[in-house]
Amino acid sequence: MISQLIADARKIIFKIGSNTLAGSDGKINYFFLDEFAEQTAALMKKGKQIVIVSSGAQIAGLSAMDKWARKKDIHYRQALCAVGQVQLMKAWQQAFDENGFHIAQILLTREDFSDTNRTLNMRNTLFTLVDEGIIPIINENDTVSVEEIKIGDNDTLAANSAILWSADLLILFSDIDGLYDKNPKEFPQAELVEEVRDIDSVRKNITIGAANNFGTGGIATKLDAAQLALSYGIPTILTNGGSPRSVEALAAGAQKGTVFLA
Repeated sequence: MISQLIADARKIIFKIGSNTLAGSDGKINYFFLDEFAEQTAALMKKGKQIVIVSSGAQIAGLSAMDKWARKKDIHYRQALCAVGQVQLMKAWQQAFDENGFHIAQILLTREDFSDTNRTLNMRNTLFTLVDEGIIPIINENDTVSVEEIKIGDNDTLAANSAILWSADLLILFSDIDGLYDKNPKEFPQAELVEEVRDIDSVRKNITIGAANNFGTGGIATKLDAAQLALSYGIPTILTNGGSPRSVEALAAGAQKGTVFLA
């Protein structure tokens, strides 16, 4: 199912979560970026169009400003994101440079999606960049979105971006293999749910855990994002972005995940 969805899709959005982007030290995992860029570049050379929604501004900020790691004040966290966004884009650019592709930065807020003129401008920019073979890297504008730093997530941003771009497929990379009936980190007997067609029913029958340390969203936000994307006919895959060569493995049908279908 997963490999067929990827084969059939021309316009794919990848959402990279903070835990996927971070190494064991809590800083940018450059090996992951290089490997991911190589694999997505190969997809583009086969005619796929790619947009990336990337978390990680705070992680990238900590990579550059480790002395701010323990500061919890919102102004420092916003400043950390401002520093980190530069480092994050630099890391993405270096990764894609090696594969012959340019990237572009797009910073958005939730309010951008509720304003007709902004939405039209965002859509036109996305289509122009992609048509020219440039990879848009979308992130929340954390330096001005205080609410997003507190409780927000990029899963919803990815779903909204998929709708805006009329994507064929949304792939949410996380640090788990997909949706389980229980939290697999607490319950070793938890079972992977490989296909979901009724998200409301799933919510009633699984145990939803809390958000992780790096990211702002837990499994609940991923269910919300999948449901939002599905309401516009966009199938969604939740899978482990940290698995070896995960993009290639998904395309080959060698990696499991959860597929959300209407």
